[in-house]
Amino acid sequence: MTATDLKRLEVWFITGSQHLYGEETLREVAKHSTAIAKSLNEQPNVTVKSVFQPVVNSTDEVYNLCLEANTARNCIGIITWMHTFSPAKMWINGLKILHKPLCHLHTQFNRDIPWDTIDMDFMNTNQSAHGDREFGFIMSRLRLDRKVVVGHWQDKNVVGQIAGWTRAAIGWYDWQGARFVRFGDNMRYVAVTDGDKVEAELKFGYSVNTHGIGDLVKMINDARDNAITKLCDEYAERYNLVTSLKKGNPQHQSLREAARIELGLRRFLKEGNYKGFTDTFEDLHGMVQLPGLPVQRLMNDGYGFGGEGDWKTAALVRVMKTMATGLPGGNSFMEDYTYHFEPGSEMVLGSHMLEICSSIADGKPSCEIHPLGIGGKADPVRLVFNVAGGHALNASIVDMGNRFRLLVNEVTAVKPKNKLPKLPVARVLWKPLPDMQTGCAAWILAGGAHHTCYSQNLSAELLQDFADIAGIECIHINKQTTLSQLKNELRWNEVYYK
Repeated sequence: MTATDLKRLEVWFITGSQHLYGEETLREVAKHSTAIAKSLNEQPNVTVKSVFQPVVNSTDEVYNLCLEANTARNCIGIITWMHTFSPAKMWINGLKILHKPLCHLHTQFNRDIPWDTIDMDFMNTNQSAHGDREFGFIMSRLRLDRKVVVGHWQDKNVVGQIAGWTRAAIGWYDWQGARFVRFGDNMRYVAVTDGDKVEAELKFGYSVNTHGIGDLVKMINDARDNAITKLCDEYAERYNLVTSLKKGNPQHQSLREAARIELGLRRFLKEGNYKGFTDTFEDLHGMVQLPGLPVQRLMNDGYGFGGEGDWKTAALVRVMKTMATGLPGGNSFMEDYTYHFEPGSEMVLGSHMLEICSSIADGKPSCEIHPLGIGGKADPVRLVFNVAGGHALNASIVDMGNRFRLLVNEVTAVKPKNKLPKLPVARVLWKPLPDMQTGCAAWILAGGAHHTCYSQNLSAELLQDFADIAGIECIHINKQTTLSQLKNELRWNEVYYK
């Protein structure tokens, strides 16, 4: 999804009032609401259009507007605000049918109290302080998950929270009706990459279906030589191509084979309208090499990916990339691979056999070819790079049997000090928060997968917003986490979800 695509999407700004206050007050309410919606449109970090909707003053008006929001193709959610007192019983029927994400903005038009001029007319018009409480009660009574943002509408922190929520709503919108394809099954005997695809479609709105690898191989074999040559020229321009892969050298044919695979994959995904895919090294019959470079490039273009048939991670990578559209930094399929237990400098080395997205690369990647002692195929081409230091997070979705759980662990990435000359894969080092022992133990206690989406640009709050929209459990591991607190949270959640 591009920034241009996002500008076609809308959040509807809906203000509640009632006829009790008269037409003059309602005109002022509409004027103020229009100004707030217009201001949100002018904020560079709010990536979608904020559309003012007529002030609602009755049960029928609320119901009809919620019905319209449900069916409006470009509406990804609504922002509500009670400028005056809006009796909440008139909201019940509308909220009962609403299927779009909801953000409750608890604000008022004026930032400060006009001490010298305030009178009862002003008080009657500007009643958000208790009008929003009435509205908040009915949403709690209806057990509705929603985002609550408190503060003046021009405050940068308030705008930032709204901007984050709109990105979560964008992700939810992107999942509705999305399609993900699995080439083959998941890796044999592996538990965490499996799950209930029917329940996922019911809960998340996307479908996951399998194609035999032969369906893909046919499209790979159909790739034309001139298209392969053109793509190899692009590789040479975009990456630091090792000498052996360049034209006229012994392994250039391997580069052409990688290009052939990429062309076939792109065609298959485009024709099937898929937003992501999985493969497994145990089922690549008919392919010459494992698809390393092609997968890395497809992820960089926004496709979701999960290794070894991990469709939940493929869907998560896709949605996190979508939510991060236009932000600096990247998101990638990731795996906790091995540990560095040096006292005082404990770290995780994250990597995979081949498939780490170049959106998180620190500098221009090197395009290389090396043997791979798994999969039984020819040496695969891949991009090799390090990842910069800084704040980041790992996220994982797991199927707990009676529910889906989203885990988020904030981490501090560390720029590698060593060359790693014999590790020809993309790699990143990080320190889990709050520390190695607590972070890893918390992840394991919560059942977190070894596959994740590594993000340089999304916040834990945004992912919590997304989990709330999806109606799923979210476990957040950060610098405040203690194991006793986490164990209690897991116990409480187990009771809640039963």
